[in-house]
Amino acid sequence: MKNRAYITIVTVFIVASMLALVPAPAAAASEGGDSGDWQFEITPYLFATGLSGDIGINSVTANVDSSFNDILENLDSGFMALFEARKGPWSFDFEGVYFKLKDERTRSWEGPLGNTTTGTLEGTMTEELYQLSAGYRVADDSMKVDLFGAVRATVLDTKLDLTVTTGADLLPDGSRSTRISESWWDPVVGARLLVPLAEAWTAVGYADVGGFGVGSDITYQLLAGVNWQFAKSVSAKLGYRYLYQDYESDGFVWDMTASGFYLGAGFRF
Repeated sequence: MKNRAYITIVTVFIVASMLALVPAPAAAASEGGDSGDWQFEITPYLFATGLSGDIGINSVTANVDSSFNDILENLDSGFMALFEARKGPWSFDFEGVYFKLKDERTRSWEGPLGNTTTGTLEGTMTEELYQLSAGYRVADDSMKVDLFGAVRATVLDTKLDLTVTTGADLLPDGSRSTRISESWWDPVVGARLLVPLAEAWTAVGYADVGGFGVGSDITYQLLAGVNWQFAKSVSAKLGYRYLYQDYESDGFVWDMTASGFYLGAGFRF
């Protein structure tokens, strides 16, 4: 009989957080045309994500429903940035995300036999996300369309500790602590759309899908936002981002949605 413990855990994850972050080139997409010169842009950004879904570590399955404020309270360190190089219709992107969350407490968990146990779990976790993309601009009139292929890598390290309990109850595996490190990569294909709205303003649309059983069973991402080119070499980027990942391997389950607003600043050179 499969043991299943439900934990309302804020920490168990930012992991995606920012997941996420799983890189979305559209969030910082260059609007350059078919110039014969190389154009470069770097965009540090914040993804104010909330998380919802399930994460399983060995025989413990946690139900996650955390707002961005919940995650931010226990943030230890984090960094997110996208670098893009463009020449003519071709673009090459690299995105990196690092996040660490410490001492996040859960509310309660249900034991493997269905008995309700009140206790405290504290989690410490790190997440790394890397994406390398190659894109080609298939339309470059008033509306610009890029098609691309990418490889996205996810690296997670998570530890849960049972620090307080009302009785002698332990985690389903008989311990007071469980930890797992997991990594995988996903092939991804997608498209992004850039539509001018007014002088210096551009609407951005983005969608991708990947996994295909290579890493995740399925992963997909949607994004809608606006870019404001308020200086010759500097732009502000604001929008909403939705990312879903469904991954399972050897007792580890990551069935998670990360969604929220993003805000970034693009610097061209």
